[in-house]
Amino acid sequence: MGQLKKTLQKILFPGKAIVVSLMIISTVLLVCIFSLDIRYNVLAYLSYVLSAYTMITICLTVYKYIKKGIAIIESKNKHVNRYLNDVSFRTHVSLYTSLVINAVYAIAKFFSGIFYHSAWFGSIAVYYFCLGLMHFMLLRHANRNAFGKDQIAEYKKYRICGIVLMVLNLALTGMVILVVTKNHTYRYPGNMIYAMGAYAFYNIITAVINVVKFRKQNSPDLSAAKVIKLASALVSMLALETAMLSQFGSGDSPVFRRAMTSATGAVVCLIVLGMAVYMLIYSTKSLKRLKQQSA
Repeated sequence: MGQLKKTLQKILFPGKAIVVSLMIISTVLLVCIFSLDIRYNVLAYLSYVLSAYTMITICLTVYKYIKKGIAIIESKNKHVNRYLNDVSFRTHVSLYTSLVINAVYAIAKFFSGIFYHSAWFGSIAVYYFCLGLMHFMLLRHANRNAFGKDQIAEYKKYRICGIVLMVLNLALTGMVILVVTKNHTYRYPGNMIYAMGAYAFYNIITAVINVVKFRKQNSPDLSAAKVIKLASALVSMLALETAMLSQFGSGDSPVFRRAMTSATGAVVCLIVLGMAVYMLIYSTKSLKRLKQQSA
């Protein structure tokens, strides 16, 4: 096992000189292949594999140096040290950051709805404002109590979030039906769609990371915040798809756009509904169990 680990270490971290050489060779090969239009022979496929390996080594090398840099900063800066080693503080920072970014997104959607006279933008803004209020409620409770300390109070908030999320999902379903039946489309001005796309992918990636990060912390507050984050990410992806079909799918028929929006909207609404139902059932059972234990 030790020998295998050393071999993998050498393959994945070959050293700076070899990584630079791989970059040069891969670049030259790709330029030659596309210049000579020989993209489908054995040499081309080998160069693709080499390029993929080169990209992996570059990413891992960059990660290695970033990790070293963070370690140096951690040793010299008490705030960074606290963020990296204090789980509660790091969790608060992460949740507040998500709250601020979601609030900015909601405000942007609100003003876009006014400027473009779009009911869809306005509805998305209201949806995000409601999610933000739930997020704020959870963080306010967390600031007064340590995560997981008052389980009964946290499960009550968890259940409230499930109820609100279920009501919001009804509104979301109505919005999707409106967009599909009326075939509403909209376009972002200039390159704004790329900023919205970056936000949507940031949202979905951080939501998945939070699922992994907070899974071991026995706190309904954190679990509810995680669900809210995931609901926010799913809706942002739905909004992005709707905009991209309008902006880049000019050759697609309205039937295709409706089919895509219907399918994605149905999946998102069902997932959010499933999360809301789970929150209601799980919180009710947990509250009943905790009250029996304390009786």
